[in-house]
Amino acid sequence: MQFAEHPLRTFILNLPDLSGVYKYFDNNDVIIYVGKAKNLKKRVSSYFTKDDHPAKTKLLVKQIQRIEYTIVNTEKDALLLENSLIKQLQPKFNINLKDDKTYPYIKIFNERFPRVIFTRNKIDDGSEYFGPYTSVFNVRYIYNLLKEMYPIRTCSYNLSKENIRKKKFKVCLEYHLGNCLGPCEALQTEEDYNRNIEQIRNILKGKTRVVKDILREEIEIYAQQLAFEKAADLKKKLDALNEYIENSIVSNLETEDAHIFGYVENETKAFINYLYIYDGNIVQTKSFFIQKNIEEDKEDILTMAIVEQIGLLKNKALVLLPFDISFSDESYQFFVPKIGEKKKLVELAQKNAFVQMQKTIAHTKTPKSERILELMKSELKLKSLPVHIECFDNSNFHGDYPVSACVVFKNAQPSKKDYRHFHVKTVIGPNDFDTMKEAVFRRYHRLLEEDADLPQLVVIDGGKGQLSAAMESLKKLNLENEIQLISIAKRLEEIYYPNDSIPLHLNVKSETLKVLQHIRDEAHRFGITFHRHIRDKGTLQTELTKINGIGEQSAQKLLAEIGSVEQIKSATLNQLEKVVGKRIAKKVYDYYLQ
Repeated sequence: MQFAEHPLRTFILNLPDLSGVYKYFDNNDVIIYVGKAKNLKKRVSSYFTKDDHPAKTKLLVKQIQRIEYTIVNTEKDALLLENSLIKQLQPKFNINLKDDKTYPYIKIFNERFPRVIFTRNKIDDGSEYFGPYTSVFNVRYIYNLLKEMYPIRTCSYNLSKENIRKKKFKVCLEYHLGNCLGPCEALQTEEDYNRNIEQIRNILKGKTRVVKDILREEIEIYAQQLAFEKAADLKKKLDALNEYIENSIVSNLETEDAHIFGYVENETKAFINYLYIYDGNIVQTKSFFIQKNIEEDKEDILTMAIVEQIGLLKNKALVLLPFDISFSDESYQFFVPKIGEKKKLVELAQKNAFVQMQKTIAHTKTPKSERILELMKSELKLKSLPVHIECFDNSNFHGDYPVSACVVFKNAQPSKKDYRHFHVKTVIGPNDFDTMKEAVFRRYHRLLEEDADLPQLVVIDGGKGQLSAAMESLKKLNLENEIQLISIAKRLEEIYYPNDSIPLHLNVKSETLKVLQHIRDEAHRFGITFHRHIRDKGTLQTELTKINGIGEQSAQKLLAEIGSVEQIKSATLNQLEKVVGKRIAKKVYDYYLQ
């Protein structure tokens, strides 16, 4: 069957360009394949658009009747979730594809003075295994970090009390290099060694705060004892730990079995994402929406979704939620986490619900502008639709000729008849903040005087400094609660809000970001055009009008016909005569000929 005629074509083309896991179902609604993707749309589309698949893949494609997917934070998390689902569901097309043994682990041996190694072989020998890790680079980095922070033996000697007492072993080169503290000769106590192992265990479990607190406490003790070298060594460990980031919220979860719900809503629908954690893995995911018929509270809608999704259970189930609900039942143990791993799981469910809402909004049968405005309202967390948007940009030349431009978008499209520019009057020198403050104040003071409509959204081209300056002007006009103000910083396309130091990062393919970039670029273009005109006029007055016998009218005519002063300097006498006549042309030509 051609892809253009395939019944799943529309669904596939509407998949998000995000990392995630996809599941294929056959005509009996049985999962036949689980896969991961850095980009869900590209990966799933490839199954249906390419013709050079091997026979097994072609057989798989023929049997696909339905597709589900789950968004995750990173490509790594997609790999771990895929592996978790394959272990749990055993789809027939995955059976021989993946196994945990292909992934590296960090192993703490079950022995006296335990060794710590990294391995791909997980066996039931009573040892502790941490992983699986999806990146060999990452696991080696973690392993080397642990060895650097805590010297651990690498030998396989049987360090029993009896063998150490009989002095059966001698320290090796690792001891002399500082990589081992010599427990084989009783140069390190078992208590001290196990204390290091416990800190390694905490780091591998993600309990880095505990380790950092211990290190800080020991640094303080050594500093008070004036043992500065020991304090410095511990400080190096603390610095190394601070650089270490290894967080996965998809596999090896240090939490009990739990049902997690994410919830977002718009005016007409509530979008819910459900995750089920079993034995430390996400084994079930589902996204769905509920059509609002009346003005239901979000608490009531979420309660209905919980009962419908997991039912009334015999055993008290832990249910993690993004907000409190009033419903109570002995079947459930409701909890709204504020920190830690449980909080991250709820945030992941929230993200999946939000993506589902974006997808639904993006493909409803509403006019394009209305759809985009709904999307902008949602992504930028606005109180109302940004039907009327204005954007400010400043320009100057080494502090001279400062101007500011204001462009206007209505229904996500430029409204050029409403564009305005400002000659800056109160600012001396290159002060971008004061320039922004003046332009914003003058613009909305004028609109208030004229009783004109105010914009729902004002965008400032710049960072936190320009944003703060603009907010000062809105406060002077008592408009800080009437107009939503944001800024967009060019380098990383960060969106800043007043009184919030953490910027919002939109997906690079987001339509909201594209509208913001368009209005920012339009403000820059309009501002630069006006600035060049003012600058050229200033150059005209300070350069051409210095020529004896040349008035402003003649200078303007030359500039309009020939271009810049530099072009006038290189013009021929004949070219000048065609614009201003022989007498004035001769004066200009002779002036620049000198």
